[in-house]
Amino acid sequence: MNARSTRRDFLTTTGAALAAAATLPAVLHAAEASAKKRPLRKAIMWATVGVQGSVIERFKALKAAGFEGVEMMSHMDQDEVLRARDETGLGIPSVCGAHHWAQPLSSANPGIREKGLEALKQTLRDAKRYGASSVLLVPGVARDGVSYEECWERSIAEIRKAIPVAEETGVKIAIENVWNNFITKPEQGVEYVDAFKSPWVGFHFDIGNVGRYSPAETWIPKLGKRILQLHIKEFDTRLMTAESPGKGFGVELLAGNNNWLAIMKALDDIGYKGWGITEQSGEQTKDAEKLKTFVGKLERVFAS
Repeated sequence: MNARSTRRDFLTTTGAALAAAATLPAVLHAAEASAKKRPLRKAIMWATVGVQGSVIERFKALKAAGFEGVEMMSHMDQDEVLRARDETGLGIPSVCGAHHWAQPLSSANPGIREKGLEALKQTLRDAKRYGASSVLLVPGVARDGVSYEECWERSIAEIRKAIPVAEETGVKIAIENVWNNFITKPEQGVEYVDAFKSPWVGFHFDIGNVGRYSPAETWIPKLGKRILQLHIKEFDTRLMTAESPGKGFGVELLAGNNNWLAIMKALDDIGYKGWGITEQSGEQTKDAEKLKTFVGKLERVFAS
């Protein structure tokens, strides 16, 4: 190879690299613009906040990292939460029930169902005080002697008793899809929510939880406007297949094989506007640096 061709190749390569570098800001700007155009706000589930401290200290850390809201747990000290909310300006879009696993509305024991119903009513009252628009409810558990049909019938009967409180508080009840052997197909979610024939019951769609059954982007068009809130969660079907279902959650955000591009497009197509509430291991948000890194990943998801 002569010197002239070597230099020519170098200049060609260098020119291409410079051109690519020159376009990089435009690409980043386009992604940023896309994220800004998509009406999603960044929130985190309180139970998964890894950074330690008092309620106000943790709120401040979340605010500094770039979060806009927090999904609180029910049955907390309302005044303490409100002080933290008001001082930081963080929103509270949703309140997650703290007792629906221990006191499922599907229980064969009427006493347990009654306790679960009262817990749901308190969650609605907490949400009203915080200014949240919905509460997250695991409707029941279809195992330990409880059939799918029994879970369906008992939970619907109990939730109907809470609808007057939802109307009174102006807070909606959002059913979450979880690993409870219940609602494993989008059609089941549609049928369940529609059974209430009430605008006060909708769906809290967890993107990661459906990975065990089928891609999240196939659920969203069917659930449509029933989706009131989102849980942003990563999942990896390769780990699930190679090891066990639970191992599918053992990846950081963007490290799994969720098709975020397809998921975000599906959300755009149904006109979803609101919060993207992340639920992840506390390890990913255990300090200020990790919190900021995680927010950056969340923004990349929203810009997909």
